[in-house]
Amino acid sequence: MRLVRAFAVAAVVLVLCALAGGWYLYRDLAGSIGTSHALGDDAPRSVGGDTNILLMGLDSRKDQNGEDLPPEVLDKLHAGSGDIGGYNTNTLILLHVPAGGGRAKAFSVPRDDLVDIFPKPPAGGSPGHGQDKIKKAYGLEKARTEEKLAAQGVTDRRKLETAGREAGRRAEIETVRAFLGVPIDHFAEINLAGFYHLADALDGVTVCLKKPVKDRYSGADFPAGKQTLDGQQSLAFVRQRHGLDGGDLDRTRRQQAFLASATHKLDSAGTFTDPVRLLNLMNTAKRDLVTDKGWDLLSFVKQAKNLSGGNVEFTTLPIERFAKHRGEDVNIVDPATIKRLVAEGIAPVRSTPPAAPQDPPKPGPSKAPGPGRAPGGAVIDGGRIPCVN
Repeated sequence: MRLVRAFAVAAVVLVLCALAGGWYLYRDLAGSIGTSHALGDDAPRSVGGDTNILLMGLDSRKDQNGEDLPPEVLDKLHAGSGDIGGYNTNTLILLHVPAGGGRAKAFSVPRDDLVDIFPKPPAGGSPGHGQDKIKKAYGLEKARTEEKLAAQGVTDRRKLETAGREAGRRAEIETVRAFLGVPIDHFAEINLAGFYHLADALDGVTVCLKKPVKDRYSGADFPAGKQTLDGQQSLAFVRQRHGLDGGDLDRTRRQQAFLASATHKLDSAGTFTDPVRLLNLMNTAKRDLVTDKGWDLLSFVKQAKNLSGGNVEFTTLPIERFAKHRGEDVNIVDPATIKRLVAEGIAPVRSTPPAAPQDPPKPGPSKAPGPGRAPGGAVIDGGRIPCVN
């Protein structure tokens, strides 16, 4: 499988902060960006001024309308054909922005965590999705919704795609909300091409590797040390997992390191005073970003001004061990521990009651111990450019 672009958070932070450049730019973007009703008006929300944002990186080689990305784009992405990837949310980050400013917290959710997939069916209804990898909630519900509508006689491909994606977003949001035990106030979704466009809009991002890497699957081919990557290279950097000691967990840390550097560059590179760069960021948002309808982006920019200075702390949520589930590798997690760590990380918790806690996953056979699985995860200070594997 291949990860995505990791970084809806980059899209949100970079594009939204760019909106500070003027009200006209804000209105232009707000009228053009993709929006969704998937969050729901009755969902639990944070109170007291805090904001929780779910950032979803979609591992899809499709555009927002379900059409294949252009061949020349797919070739640059080193991501295979439009049939690969499906609709897994291979990047899931909860970004907590405290009221009144201060350091934001970003919690990375490993994509293979075994959890209850929502929505659960009503009593006596059709079977639900049960337990599966958290990344699959979007795609599973999208497929089920489209099959149901097709059985009812809906044949318009665009209508099926739109309805399926809305159902997928709702399922992913509900699944993550129940797993983490906190409200989700807003969300942002970006696909594979979006991350590529985003990185190029910044004119390169600096990263640091502990040792040289070369991977034919992702296209990663980098020396050790600090280096500045363009869009194509950045995508390879955050997608590589083959050849890394920690596999997916090391890839998650790469995503965090890339994002730390990208958000820091907003200020240091004069993004807010560069009309060309602002325009490129806006165009990226229009093409590749979807957010919940009604999100007042300008107000968020004012609240999250510290994000542009790299003032974000990243944490990878821990797993207990590896196992097999339906023939696939999964991460066994302790839901109670996850909820406690998230609650402590954003304390004091000021929110409406979250969804009821899910039952812990049933134990499965454990794999041999591997690196990067210790409880507590990895923490990276957004103000630095950390070296990673």
